[in-house]
Amino acid sequence: MKLAALAPLTLAAMLALSACTVSVDNDTAADANAAAADVSATTRNAVDDVDAAVEQAIDAGENAADSAGARTDAALEDAGTALDNAADHVGAATDNARREAGRGLQALGNELER
Repeated sequence: MKLAALAPLTLAAMLALSACTVSVDNDTAADANAAAADVSATTRNAVDDVDAAVEQAIDAGENAADSAGARTDAALEDAGTALDNAADHVGAATDNARREAGRGLQALGNELER
């Protein structure tokens, strides 16, 4: 009789433990899913941060190249202007030298005629 009385209690205990195991399994699965979602979000954020840093570096490089190009263009323009001015001065000096040489030759010719 004692065994017959213990059988329903044993069955009830087994069912309760079985339900706990399912609950623990569900909790563990939920925790694993939450951890996987956190890892996925962290990875996405890291990729976005790297993408943004790369984009900033590319933009900075392009800006530096544009700035260097503009400064080079300005320097070349200044050099061209300086060369033009120098050529004008050389031309004017040459003209003056020719005139003075012509005057000197004319004066010499006049002296020789006297």
